[in-house]
Amino acid sequence: MGSDEDAFDLLVIGSGAGGMSAAVTAAALGLRVCLLEKERVLGGTTAWSGGWIWAPGNPVCQRAGIVEGPEGPRSYLQAVTGNHFNAEKVDAFLEAAPRMVGFFEGRTALQFDPGAAIPDTYGHQPGAGMGGRSVIAKPFDGRGLGKALALLRKPLRETSFNGMTIQAGPDLRAFMTMTRSARSFAHATKRVLRHQRDMLLHGRGMDLRNGNALIARLLRSALDLGVALRTEAEVAALIEQDGRVTGVRLAEGAVLTARHGVVLATGGYGHDASRRAATFPRDGEHLSLAVPSARGEGLALAEALGAAMQDDLARPAAFCPVSRVRWPDGSEGVFPHIIDRGKPGVIGVLADGKRFCNEGLGYHDYVDALLRAVPEGEPARSWLVCDHRFLRRYGLGIVRPAPVPFGAWLRSGYLKHGGTVAELARACGIDPEGLSATVTEWNRHAARGEDPAFGRGTSAYMRLQGDPEVSPNPNVAPLAQGPFYAVEVQPGSFGTFAGLRCNGRAQVLRADGSVIDGLFAAGTDNASPFGGFYPAGGTTLGPALPFGFIAAETAAGVRA
Repeated sequence: MGSDEDAFDLLVIGSGAGGMSAAVTAAALGLRVCLLEKERVLGGTTAWSGGWIWAPGNPVCQRAGIVEGPEGPRSYLQAVTGNHFNAEKVDAFLEAAPRMVGFFEGRTALQFDPGAAIPDTYGHQPGAGMGGRSVIAKPFDGRGLGKALALLRKPLRETSFNGMTIQAGPDLRAFMTMTRSARSFAHATKRVLRHQRDMLLHGRGMDLRNGNALIARLLRSALDLGVALRTEAEVAALIEQDGRVTGVRLAEGAVLTARHGVVLATGGYGHDASRRAATFPRDGEHLSLAVPSARGEGLALAEALGAAMQDDLARPAAFCPVSRVRWPDGSEGVFPHIIDRGKPGVIGVLADGKRFCNEGLGYHDYVDALLRAVPEGEPARSWLVCDHRFLRRYGLGIVRPAPVPFGAWLRSGYLKHGGTVAELARACGIDPEGLSATVTEWNRHAARGEDPAFGRGTSAYMRLQGDPEVSPNPNVAPLAQGPFYAVEVQPGSFGTFAGLRCNGRAQVLRADGSVIDGLFAAGTDNASPFGGFYPAGGTTLGPALPFGFIAAETAAGVRA
């Protein structure tokens, strides 16, 4: 038997957004909570993420004047997900999301900024929002964590600038326009100088933003509320007594008990080879952006007690086109193409040189279209192609815009180039005649700001991803100024959608629909309520926090 130090009200396994949300909520509700993390640092994939949270009806945006009930978001989700619409979980999400935001704002260190101008992805669908459904954690000074800063996972190398996170919105716009605006130059310079100072003094940036700020604020809240944090604590098995989950056994043998149950939030199965092979299309070509420890261990723990997987979704993961990065030190990384695809003056093509999708729609849609366009047996590859003006103005993939030099990426082979479109095609292994014809056709229409083939720039979501200084279409411009450049991209994902079958109270279910008493799931261990679709930015973190919140409320007995 464990000692009193090993007896808790609630155990939470995993420290990403879902696990942290459950732990902090339960502690704020008066439960004695222990959070278990098998790695030496906290934050999971969330700490690497952009940090946006889709939470329709949230009070932060209401204060900004955007007030709506759940009817619009519900009809939007029903239209987007179609036959995969899960009424129970969608309704639970829409009810809990705004309460979760208000709860954290009022009782914890987690504070938010509004995404008042961020529209939903599919503006043509009924109920689509034109802004006000998203929030992001306010920036956080890492010094506010004290010694616990050492527990916070550092930002992803590929998506930060020498370890400095840049936040979508005004912060990113300043960096993108620093060579054209004195105000932007001043902002970017101030941030870079502060970051360099922090690196010298602390060995990491202190101006935390995006998912790093979200985890830092949740960690600060957990410390304030007395959550016991145990890192390098690997769970070997769940303990079940009299039909109820009552604790866990750690790999080193210790037993921890939990009067109110256990929450699984271990990060899904992005790096579980066997599960991916069974559920992912073209899995052998897929690169995951999840942390390497996301190997489906929470799913296996639950399945040992009879839990059922829900993998009958439209897609098993939150897809994103990615490029493989090889660093000078020999290490490899993965870069997510989130921002560049929608800018004016870039197109995505296949090996035949032809376009295959609307590059400015959602990143999930880009990969979905790629998988449908490339026949089975052929590599699921595409290339993002641009000219010199585009490269210096916006960057491409991990290549940063001016004034950052890019010669090293040419020498490494990450960035392909050619003096003419045909030369670029040959450098990439693309059909030269096909690419030349595509660029000629694109330029003919782009000169008028048009894209008759796929409709770039025809929705609010696409226009937000573009460049407001380009008219008449912020998403469309010719590829005219050589040399020309390209980066090869392939299927990737932020995290898995398929996960444990759960009800609207975040309780894990068996195949017959019965509840496994005392077992809850949040984050990507809990199958996405959106049926394998990506309706808006923040679709992964959006459900993670509310269902962590719901799990804690259910465990504490405050949710009927």
